[in-house]
Amino acid sequence: MKYISLFSGIEAATVAWKPLGWECVAVSEIDPFACAVLKHHYPNTPNLGDITKITKKQLHDIKKIHTNIDILIGGSPCQSFSVAGLRKGLNDPRGNLMLEYIRVVDIIKPTYFIWENVPGALSSNKGRDFGTLIQSMAELGYSLAWRTLDSKNFGVPQRRRRVFLVGCLGNNKRPFEILFEPKSSQRNHPKSKETRQNNTTKTTSSTEKQYASTLCARDHKGIAADSWGHDSQPAVIHNSKVRRLTLIECERLQGFPDNYTQIPWRNKEAKDCPMSHRYRCLGNSMTTNVIKWIGEQI
Repeated sequence: MKYISLFSGIEAATVAWKPLGWECVAVSEIDPFACAVLKHHYPNTPNLGDITKITKKQLHDIKKIHTNIDILIGGSPCQSFSVAGLRKGLNDPRGNLMLEYIRVVDIIKPTYFIWENVPGALSSNKGRDFGTLIQSMAELGYSLAWRTLDSKNFGVPQRRRRVFLVGCLGNNKRPFEILFEPKSSQRNHPKSKETRQNNTTKTTSSTEKQYASTLCARDHKGIAADSWGHDSQPAVIHNSKVRRLTLIECERLQGFPDNYTQIPWRNKEAKDCPMSHRYRCLGNSMTTNVIKWIGEQI
C-alpha cells in the first residue's frame, strides 16, 4: 500500500503503518520543528510543504512514479472547529484548509482517504461545514462513513476523542466495514480489553481505569487550553503529588517510540532539543494506535 500524508506533523501515519509494510511516498508539513522531525526520521520522503501551494503538476508527477496512490490521510487544523475555540469553521483560514484537502483528493483520486478532526467539526456552523466535506467527497464518487473514536480504547491511557471520516472509491472494502466492527462497535469485548491492558503497562503512571486527559498543543509558555477552554498542562498524580507528564510519557500516550521527538535542532544536540516544541507537536499529532487499527481494518 502506498499513501500520501497531509498535515503530517510528526508523522503518526508512518509510525503506525510502517510495520504493515506500507510506503509513504510524500508528506506535507510547514511547521519548522515538525519538518525537522520528518527529515530526521524520513530523509528520503519528499515534503511537499504548504498544502495551498501544492500544484497539480507535483501531484501528477507523484502518480506517474507510483502509478496508484492507495490512501491519502490527513487531519486538517482543528482549532477552527474546536469547542474551546471561536468555532469559525470554514470562515477561518485554518478551516478552509479542509477545502485544500478536498482539492488534493480530487487530483490524486486515492482508493481510500482518511480525514481526522475534533468532534466539534461535526457541529461547526450547525453542521454545514462537515456537510460541505461529505457532499464534496460524495460528488467525487466516494462512499463514506464516519465515527468518533477515543484513543483510550486503542491501547494508550489517554482520553482523546477524534472524528474519523473514511472514503472509498469503487468496489473495495466499504468504509462502514472499516470503521465499525460487526461483533463490538465499542472495542470493549474481553479480547480487546486484554489487549489494551497489555499495551498500557509501558506507561507506569497509568492503570486500567486511570486515563490522561487529551494532550493539547502548547504555546511558548507551555500552557494549553483543554476541551472546555480552560488553561491546563498535561499532569499526573504520582506518589500523592501532582507533576507534569514527561515527554516520554506523552510520546507513549500518542503511541510513539521513546524519544521519537528528541532530534538535533538548530545546531543543538538532540539532548538539548527544546521541550516546548516536542510537547506542542505531540499535542497536535494523531494517536498512532488508532491509525494502525484503521489501517489493519483496510
